This record gives sequence, C-alpha cells and structure tokens, in this order.
Amino acid sequence: MYKILCLNKISPTGTKRFGESYTFSPEMKDPEGILVRSASMHDMDLPESLLAIARAGAGTNNIPSEDCAKKGVAVFNTPGANANAVKELVLCALLLSSRKIPAAMDWVKTLKGQGAEVSKLVEKGKGQFAGPEIQGKSLGVVGLGAIGILVANAAHSLGMEVYGYDPYLSVDAAWRLSRSVHRSMSLDEIYQSCDYITLHLPATKDTKGMINAETLGKMKEGVRLMNFARGELVDTAALLSALESGKCAAYATDFPADEMLGIENVIPLPHLGASTPESEDNCAQMAVDQIKEYIENGNIINSVNLPNLSMAREPGTRRICVIHKNVPGAIADFTSVCGKAGINIENMQSKSRGDYAYTVLDVTGADIAPAARELATLEANIRVRVID
Repeated sequence: MYKILCLNKISPTGTKRFGESYTFSPEMKDPEGILVRSASMHDMDLPESLLAIARAGAGTNNIPSEDCAKKGVAVFNTPGANANAVKELVLCALLLSSRKIPAAMDWVKTLKGQGAEVSKLVEKGKGQFAGPEIQGKSLGVVGLGAIGILVANAAHSLGMEVYGYDPYLSVDAAWRLSRSVHRSMSLDEIYQSCDYITLHLPATKDTKGMINAETLGKMKEGVRLMNFARGELVDTAALLSALESGKCAAYATDFPADEMLGIENVIPLPHLGASTPESEDNCAQMAVDQIKEYIENGNIINSVNLPNLSMAREPGTRRICVIHKNVPGAIADFTSVCGKAGINIENMQSKSRGDYAYTVLDVTGADIAPAARELATLEANIRVRVID
C-alpha cells in the first residue's frame, strides 16, 4: 500500500484515480508521495520514504526542488492543465483593457441614488470610457508554451494580427500553433510592432524585470500589456512611469504589487488564472497520474528537477531506477556491477539534466538485491530503487 500525503485539498476527480493500492490523507507518516497546491514546503522535513512530490499546478516556487533533487526526490508539475483557464482570462483582459470596462463599472456605481436621472447621466458620461476594438489590432505573445499557443490561436480567431516569440519553441508546440501566427525572431520586433503584448514565460534570472524602462521605450505609444505569467517579469516603477506618461495605456495583471493598487489604467486581478473547477480537476488528474507512473514504473513525466524519461516495461523483467550525478563513467559502473552479479540488461535508458541524471534498467537473471545494494554505494548515485 502506497501512502500519499495531501498538503492541500485536491480535487476528488484526481484522488479517485489512485485506486486500491494507495491511501491518501492530509496527515500521513512516512509517505512515498506528496500532493500539493499552494502550501509552502521550504521549511518541511522530508521523510526518507519520500519518492516524489506532485504540484497540482504549473509553478513550483513553494517546493525546494533543488534540495529534493539532492535527496533523490522527483518533483512534478502539471503544465498545460490550466492552460485553457488562463487563456480565457487573458482574452477577457484584452477586452477589459481596451474598452475601459473596470473604470466604467466603477463610475456607474457612483450614480446610485440619482433615480430617473441615471439613464441621462449614463449617456452624458459614457464618452470618457471609449476604447478601441481588438479586431485588426496586433498582439504580441511572448512565450509559446501551452498557454501562449492557445492565446495566439484564439486571438487570431478574434481577428487580431498575432506575432509570437519563443526561441525555445518545441516541435510539438509548433504543430499546435496556427500557421497564421507570425513567428518573430526577436523581442524587439514584438515591442515595436504590437498594440497589445501578453507575457507567457517563467520568471528566471534572465526574464525577471524584462519589462523595464528600456523595453517599454521600444514599444508603441499606448501599448496595452497583459501579465498572467509572473509579477517579477515587470519592473513596477518603470511600468507606473509608463502609465503616467501614456506610453502604456493599460496594464492587466494576475500578480498586482502594492504600488499598483488604485492606479488608473491598472487592472489588478487576485491570481484568478487557474481558478476554475475544470482547471483544478485537470491539474489534480495530471498530478496523480504522474506520481503513480513514477512510483509504479519509474517513469518521469513533467519533472522540474530531474530529467524526463519514459520507457516501456519489458515483460518478465525487474526494473532498477537510479538517480545519480551527471558524471563521466557512471553508466559503465552500473553495467559493470550488473555484469559481475550475473544480471542481464534487457533494456536501458539514461537521460541527464544539468547536474543530475536518471538511468532505468530492465533486467533479468540472478537475484538483483545484492547488485542494487552495491549500486547504492557508488559515489555518483543518489538513490537506487528496484521495481518488481
């Protein structure tokens, strides 16, 4: 019986996929797996029994992923599970930022108590909230992952001229992107060409503060920005200056900073991107499937700290899974240990990611327990696991 600790409430559509071989609870001693959404794990003592952590969502800032890798614990996220929910909110933000809808709604509320005069006052005051249509305007999509692609395709269907930028565009993503979306070869092209810009990329040392005084200066006058990725992508002071000068006509974000609240033409939302029942169900199902696949078969899908590796099980074999340092000679050491123990390697795959590597061997032959114990003593190896 595998034990799963649930640090947050997880959608039942996900947890019911565990089946009879699993037990899950908000309180669990020595779990093999952890399911989490928003709970912070940075100060949590990880038990020796722990094999995997699955985050029911895309961001993993609440998980000490690097420390987990050092201990041989795989960390998973669920990219794409909430993509449609975020896409719909971005499309909503395009319209909100264009037509000045939030400001108009706030103004109408001030007319409360005017009785029969309300209709006349509405007609008299509506001109201050005039804004452009999005049809025929240009949209720059920075980051063409699961969300960015859906936004780009949908915006094109709404009549926008769409430009996409992603230097790491995968082959699979390229197949899903509409042929009508223009592939931009530089961010400068996006900045200089687009009436609207939406961000869909992670916050890294290279992307933090990418929207700053310099990049804002390259943009079209009256550009409208959408940030439903991460707040750190935007330099707040530079943005507020651009809003004040009119360089930026509107900023819609799911990650508002204190300085933005109450500022004209800022549309702040309380991180609603994935706040739909459909998204929560999708994330839960994907998280559960990934943690099960790793625990039962050793396959790594959508890990954020270890290399992804999936290998079909060879009939009649036992599987040895090794998380190890990415150093020369490691594979040779594994095969040498197996050879000396009289174990035949029927199939093997190895993948690396930065400082870490993951090797899976399907084997037959002698008792593999002694060989597994010897593999665990090798200096490069972090964790060795046998799956029957």
